[in-house]
Amino acid sequence: MTKPDILIRHADHILTMDDERCALRGADILIRGGVIAAIGDGLAVPHQGVEVVNAAGCVVTPGLVNTHHHLYQSLTRAVPGGQDALLFGWLRTLYPIWARFGPEEMRVSALTGLAELALSGCSLSSDHLYLYPNGARLEDTIHAAAELGLRFHPTRGAMSIGQSKGGLPPDALVEREEHILNDCIRVIDAFHDAAEGSMCRVGVAPCSPFSVSRELMRDAAALARDKGVMLHTHLAENDEDVAYSLAQFGCRPGQYAEDLGWTGADVWHAHCVKLDGAEIDLFARTRTGVAHCPCSNCRLGSGIAPVRAMRDAGVPVGLGVDGSASNDSGNLMLEARQAMLLQRVAQGADKMSAREALEIATRGGADVLGRPDCGRLAVGKRADIAVWDVSGVESAGSWDAAALVLAGPTRVRDLLVEGRQVVRDGQIATLDLPRVLEEQRRLARRLAG
Repeated sequence: MTKPDILIRHADHILTMDDERCALRGADILIRGGVIAAIGDGLAVPHQGVEVVNAAGCVVTPGLVNTHHHLYQSLTRAVPGGQDALLFGWLRTLYPIWARFGPEEMRVSALTGLAELALSGCSLSSDHLYLYPNGARLEDTIHAAAELGLRFHPTRGAMSIGQSKGGLPPDALVEREEHILNDCIRVIDAFHDAAEGSMCRVGVAPCSPFSVSRELMRDAAALARDKGVMLHTHLAENDEDVAYSLAQFGCRPGQYAEDLGWTGADVWHAHCVKLDGAEIDLFARTRTGVAHCPCSNCRLGSGIAPVRAMRDAGVPVGLGVDGSASNDSGNLMLEARQAMLLQRVAQGADKMSAREALEIATRGGADVLGRPDCGRLAVGKRADIAVWDVSGVESAGSWDAAALVLAGPTRVRDLLVEGRQVVRDGQIATLDLPRVLEEQRRLARRLAG
């Protein structure tokens, strides 16, 4: 697909999140071949046919980065019986519903969830798909992301320990470990692109300590490193999670991860709400990343993750919206606001600024996913750019560009990914979203019936 040259002109503010964290006023950005070619004042239109995007009255940021999601869950928002449960009870309510999914449910829910993310300014999203009922495959979601045009990091998740062997999921949703590892190899070979500017990178992601064996965790780590891909799982999500680790493995989650090869710059863990000081030091020392999911943590009553301590120690931290069944929304700007507010509630109003929350949502997430080519606006970086119209009622009276996190808007005006407009004037530009949403409603009604 052709990547047009684009000139974004006259932005009120550009928050670059570059190495110097430069903030520019009245500046322009020139995009060529999906890459940022120039940033500065009064850039000239280089040739006829360049598309000009007028950003007057707007704040421009890097596209936001989502480091943890379960896209399939967009079909099971606000399910009765799971609305007021802790993590394990919530899962037990939803597992039987998810067991009825198939390829169509996976594709449509991914389109819906990714479109929702795009409208919130997200240009790069990971996804953790760990169940494959009725012929569903990881590529059901990969094809959806390609159709929409979002940069995508799908992970081949898995569950192998069912209820009959002491695990949490029903036996019908678990897979044989040999099949899991072979399918990881298949999807990596078919879809993973390690090149700079890649639109799809595949990770390996056994679901959690309470749904897979120690052997699978160890073998998955070895496979991922042989293939040169990243590793992802849930860890230390709540008190139940930690108690399970202590009872089953005789150690805390951090020790469990370290013993099985699950620390390092090629690893990121979701939640980590209950990491203690020694585990934070371990993650900082090994450059192990964390996907912080504040809204989901609140919804499930899991607690407030020690993000301030993690950041101060040097742990790489990004944001994740988590699944829509435990968040009910997929808005990454709202996630940034919640992350900021929770650290202030826990430790004081000076413990996280709006700019730091925005940095975690952009550069921070890109670094967790091993993408230094994304998450910042600088010459040579990928043209993943969010344009926020601050002329509306949400921002009226705001004195600072970082008020995006404090006051909004929470819906992007324009979103460019690899220099292509995925959102234009507040609407998805790459697919017929009303048609997708009708399919989503039809499938949800069928599941509920």
